[in-house]
Amino acid sequence: MKFDEFAIGQVFETKSVKVTKENIMGFAGEFDPQYMHLDEEKATQGIFNGIIASGVHTLSISFKLWVEQGIYGDDIIAGRGMNNIKFIKPVYPDDELHTIVEVIDKREVKKETGIITVLLSTYNDKGEKVFKGDLSALIKR
Repeated sequence: MKFDEFAIGQVFETKSVKVTKENIMGFAGEFDPQYMHLDEEKATQGIFNGIIASGVHTLSISFKLWVEQGIYGDDIIAGRGMNNIKFIKPVYPDDELHTIVEVIDKREVKKETGIITVLLSTYNDKGEKVFKGDLSALIKR
């Protein structure tokens, strides 16, 4: 979609994806090698009672689900920023996540471009919000 086709208040919903223990451990092994993501025995003794996904992994899943919707398509030029990132609840193996995306801001930059800001809110299969964050992108007009 082009910048002018977006409207503040527009809402989109992504498909769902199941998060596996292998996904969690693979991501954490490469990008967030902390015990609560990698060491089952130690994680079970902690406050989460088991392995949980890295918050950055949850953010990445949320972003991937949004991008796969194809709404920006070839009209996106570049990401511009992320703000108000909140990891609300842990994500466990076998949780199924989906993201609700709401257009919360829109501003013209030049005649040929504008910035769209969306709020990503990600939920597990129990309907609990696990993540939220604002994402801004430079879009063609």
